[in-house]
This record gives sequence, C-alpha cells and structure tokens, in this order.
Amino acid sequence: MLTTQETKKNTDNDSSFMQRAFELAQQAEQQDEIPVGAVVVYQDKIIGEGFNQSISLNDPSAHAEMIAIRQAASHLNNYRLLNCTLYVTLEPCPMCAGLLVHSRINRLVFATSDLKTGCAGSVFNLVDNEKLNHKITVEQGLLSTECSELLSSFFKRRRKEKKALKKLIKSQDEQRDNISE
Repeated sequence: MLTTQETKKNTDNDSSFMQRAFELAQQAEQQDEIPVGAVVVYQDKIIGEGFNQSISLNDPSAHAEMIAIRQAASHLNNYRLLNCTLYVTLEPCPMCAGLLVHSRINRLVFATSDLKTGCAGSVFNLVDNEKLNHKITVEQGLLSTECSELLSSFFKRRRKEKKALKKLIKSQDEQRDNISE
C-alpha cells in the first residue's frame, strides 16, 4: 500500500507529466493538427513524447500516442514497454488502444474522454478487455478541463474556417455566374 508521501509524489508526478502532454497538444494546435499530446514515462523520466502529426506527415497513424510509443521503444531498445505509463490529453482511439495493449504499457492516464472513438472505456474498452492477453490500469480526468477546452476551441475554429471558405467559394461562384450572363 502506498504511503501518503508516495501518493502525493505520484500525484505531483502525474500532474507534471500530464502538463507536458498538454504542452505538446498546444504544439499540435499551433501546427493546425488536432491538439493531442502524449508522453511515455519510465522510472519517473519521460522516454518518449509526441503530438498529433497526421496532417503534416500525411500519415493516418501519426497520432500522439503512436509517436511517443515509438520513441519510448527506441529508447528502451525493446518493443515491450513494461512498467511504463502513457499520459495523453485525449482518450486513445481504437488504433492507439490496440498499440497500448501490444506494447504492454502498464498504466494509462488520460485527460478527457472521447465519446466518439474512445477505446479506454467511453465507446469500447480495449485496454481492459477480458479477451485480450494484457490489461492496462486506467486513470482519467487529470487536466480534463484544459484539454477539453483546447480541443473544443480547435474544432470550433476549424468549423468557422470551413464555413467562411464555403461562403467565399459561393460568393466567387455567384460573381462568375454574373459575369457570364
């Protein structure tokens, strides 16, 4: 059983590592990527980090978790990430949840649920499924408000930009139609 000091240390470390994941999510947002960030921690040290880069890399698998786990595996020189924790700002999708199971991540800490594609309990639960050979301890909610607001404002901005683009195209089409008449 953990002592009060050990629990406080874990909570402080969790906050620090999730804060780094949030900073990475902000980097993704600055690059017009969906703002998700992730870090992999082993023995209280970050050994892998990433943020979504699917658009910039033209790679549907370039999710924050995927990039962080690749770095961590390279760091450990092992495809098994035993005794590692993944901190991520959004609940993993099916692809990433499967990756967590296959890499044998021990613990998952995510900030906010993904009610459309979340696979750590929201839509499906691949990380704790009795039919799979590995189960992951899951904790959620750390920096939830901040991460949720970052995602919401990103998608709100994107919808606004798409609406403005459609309006511009419609206006140009109308001008072209008026000229041809």
